[in-house]
Amino acid sequence: MSGFVEKPEPLQVPGLVHLHTGKVRDLYQNEAGDLVMVASDRISAYDWVLPTEIPDKGRTLTQLSLWWFDQLSELAPNHVLSTELPPGAPDDWAGRTLICKSLRMAPVECVARGYLTGSGLVEYNDTRTVCGLALPEGLVDGSELPAPIFTPATKAAVGEHDENVSYEEVVRQVGADTAAELRQATLAVYGRARDIARDRGIILADTKFEFGYDGETLVLADEVLTPDSSRFWPADVWEPGHAQPSFDKQYVRDWLTSAESGWDRKSEQPPPALPENVVEATRAKYIEAYERLTGVSWS
Repeated sequence: MSGFVEKPEPLQVPGLVHLHTGKVRDLYQNEAGDLVMVASDRISAYDWVLPTEIPDKGRTLTQLSLWWFDQLSELAPNHVLSTELPPGAPDDWAGRTLICKSLRMAPVECVARGYLTGSGLVEYNDTRTVCGLALPEGLVDGSELPAPIFTPATKAAVGEHDENVSYEEVVRQVGADTAAELRQATLAVYGRARDIARDRGIILADTKFEFGYDGETLVLADEVLTPDSSRFWPADVWEPGHAQPSFDKQYVRDWLTSAESGWDRKSEQPPPALPENVVEATRAKYIEAYERLTGVSWS
C-alpha cells in the first residue's frame, strides 16, 4: 500500500477542468484546450506523497524549469505557452503555474545517466549492466560512466515504482524511429545540461525527461532538470565509493528511514509528518540548487 497519505481535493477554478492530481503537480485544461500545470509544495518519498509540504518547493521547481527551458531552447522546443495566471486562479498559484501545449506524450520516462547510483547501481552490482547495457568492471557508487547512457523507464501511477526497461522494450512500445529520436534527444539535452551544471560546480549525475509530440515535432515537456527529476551533487566533494551529498529530497529519505521517525518502510503504514527542522533543511536544499544553477538569489 502506498500513494497519498492525505489526497488533496482539487481547487475549482472557473474556466478550468481538473484532469489529474499527481505527486507534485495538479493538471487542468482551459477552455482553449491548453494544459494548465500547477506545481504544489507536496513532496514524495518511497512511493508515498507525504502529509507535510515544503514551503516554496513548487515555485522553485517551476522557476528552475523555466530557466532550463531557456538554456536548452536551441536543442529542444518546449511546451510552455505562458506563465500568466488563468482568470480566477488563486493568488497562491503565482510563480508555480504554467500554461502549456497539450501534446501526444511518449509513454516512457527518458532517463539519462552519466554516473552510477540509485537503481542503476543495484542492477550493475547484480549483472554489470544497466537497463541491459553492459558496463565495465570496477565501478562503484558515484563512478562517472565512460559515456552517458539512455536508460528508459515505464511511467508509474501515484504510489507505484517506475520500472527500468531495455531500449528494445521502448522500440517495441513506440517503434524504432521514435525510440531512436527519444534516445538522441535525451542524451543531447543531458549533455548540454551536464556542461552547464559543471560550470557552476554541480555534477548532474542523472535526470529524467518527458517528451511529447506537437504534430511531428518532438517537444520537451513537464518539469526539466529540477531536484525532483535529477540528482545534483556538489562537485567539490564528489568522491566515488559511497553515496554523495545531493541537492534534493535525500534529507527527507534519510529522516524517514532513521530511528527518529519510527517508521518502518516495509510496513503498510503511511509515513509520519516531517519535523520542522527537516522541512527547513529540505527547503534550503531546493533553494540552494536554484541559486547555484541560475546565479539568481531566491526572494
